[in-house]
Amino acid sequence: MSKSIFYHAGCPVCVSAEHDIVNLIGNDNVEIVNIGEVTDRIQEAETAGVQSVPALLTPNGNVLHLNFGASMADVKG
Repeated sequence: MSKSIFYHAGCPVCVSAEHDIVNLIGNDNVEIVNIGEVTDRIQEAETAGVQSVPALLTPNGNVLHLNFGASMADVKG
C-alpha cells in the first residue's frame, strides 16, 4: 500500500478530520473512504484494525484512531 487510507462515516467530526488530514499529508497521499456511503468497505476497514472512525490507515499498516466519532458497530447499524 503506497497511500494512507482515511476511513470515516460522513459525520461532521469525520468531515472536519478529513479536511485536516488532506491539508496535512496532501490529497495525492491519501484515499478517502466514507464507509457510511461505501458500506462494502466496512469489512476491509475492520480487517485492517479500524475500531472507530475517523481513522487513518498508514502505508505501514498502522491504524491511527482520531477524535472518536463512531464505533464500527455504530457504523454497521
